[in-house]
Amino acid sequence: MFASISGRSVIVTGSGRGIGRGIARRFGAVGCRLLVVSRTLSEAERVAGEITAEGGTARAFAADVQRAADMTAMAKAAVDAYGGIDILCANAGIFPAAKLGVMTEADFDQVIGTNLKGTFLAVSACLPVMKAQKSGRIILTSSITGPVTGYPGWSHYGASKAGQLGFMRTAAIELAPFNITVNSVLPGNIATEGLAGLGADYVRSMEASVPLGRLGSVQDIANAALFFATDEAAYITGQSLVIDGGQVLPESLAALDEMRSGS
Repeated sequence: MFASISGRSVIVTGSGRGIGRGIARRFGAVGCRLLVVSRTLSEAERVAGEITAEGGTARAFAADVQRAADMTAMAKAAVDAYGGIDILCANAGIFPAAKLGVMTEADFDQVIGTNLKGTFLAVSACLPVMKAQKSGRIILTSSITGPVTGYPGWSHYGASKAGQLGFMRTAAIELAPFNITVNSVLPGNIATEGLAGLGADYVRSMEASVPLGRLGSVQDIANAALFFATDEAAYITGQSLVIDGGQVLPESLAALDEMRSGS
């Protein structure tokens, strides 16, 4: 059994929908006090309302992770509401597709600015509080795309997600003396609201590439983030956990065919 982390103060960026929403609700379900952060206040309020309706504690906050002033205000809001910041889930991310030769400088800057710079700014804003407390847990949402795999149209996204892991490793060393751990989750194909518009054929093709035969759920990612925040994970830092149903394991499509043949 894991020790309770009920009552701890948690910030989740990009938690108005998708994986971030799942992470926020999971932490809320175990009694943590949430600051639900989204660029859109109405989305943050909706998720905060879901958490409170389930008996949890949550407040909504609108912020853009690309803006240092917004991140400073976010950290202040968490301290004002809950007296500190115990856990930061730096989850905010975007993934617009654009192939090389078509991708513009603005396209590249937008993705790097949100996914990588946004991670840096969110962490930096929370550090003074965590250092003063001499404790903290930082959990980054990276991806298998970039650190492990590639996909056409996502060179900027892959660069940002691989960059998060480089940031994580050095941050983990720098922050260890303050009893602050830094780890990351690497989701594979996860069933989120955004998949609905891609069509059933697309979803089936994604499922076919996963040895476990299904897409992951936001709960799968949230459970991994929750683990990194527990007392039992206190000796883990600078590490990444792939949650992909085995997607990165087959060396070729033939390996999946062989698996399904039962041979």
